[in-house]
Amino acid sequence: MVAPCFKIEKEFTDPIVGVDEAGRGPLAGPVVAAAVILDRKRCPRGIDDSKKLCLEVRETLYGKLQQVARIGVGIASVEEIDRFNIFWATMLAMTRAVEALGIEPGIVLVDGNRCPDWSYTSKAIVGGDGKSRSIAAASIVAKVTRDRMMAEYCAVHPGYGWSTNRGYGTPEHYAALDRLGLTPLHRRSFAPARQHMLDLVSPAGNTTSY
Repeated sequence: MVAPCFKIEKEFTDPIVGVDEAGRGPLAGPVVAAAVILDRKRCPRGIDDSKKLCLEVRETLYGKLQQVARIGVGIASVEEIDRFNIFWATMLAMTRAVEALGIEPGIVLVDGNRCPDWSYTSKAIVGGDGKSRSIAAASIVAKVTRDRMMAEYCAVHPGYGWSTNRGYGTPEHYAALDRLGLTPLHRRSFAPARQHMLDLVSPAGNTTSY
């Protein structure tokens, strides 16, 4: 398969920002977005959609990007996910990531089919992390950043396997929910967590508080 390249970027004026997110689907943890401006003369080799890269390669590329790229990271909390829903929380995280760059972009290239409601000139690209090198770089930064966060959360809330499942609904995670219950980092607006709370309703209509 063809790796992401700069073909799309060549159509626009610098600075060109690639944006992607990590963590839309998990049952627990925040959603994280990254905004990346690459220096095309010092771009690390091997950049690709983070989902196609093994952990070791992602970590290596993340370290190299920290040295040669301009990076902004935006986070939307579990509380914001439950308040606004995961779509709008993701849009919020993306907006915060671009704002964190501290400069006005020439264009923002966003992975997906919709851009946030912002003032930046931008373009949504379906499958962008497999087409645009800037978006692919953002996918690596977002993924590594969130994975590290979930590993830290795993130490605070052991038993759910977050250091490996990253908060996704694996059998290990579901079993831990039955055994240990919900944590403050579980997304209560997501069906598995919501169902867990409903299962705790007593015949009298009382619920256990968290």
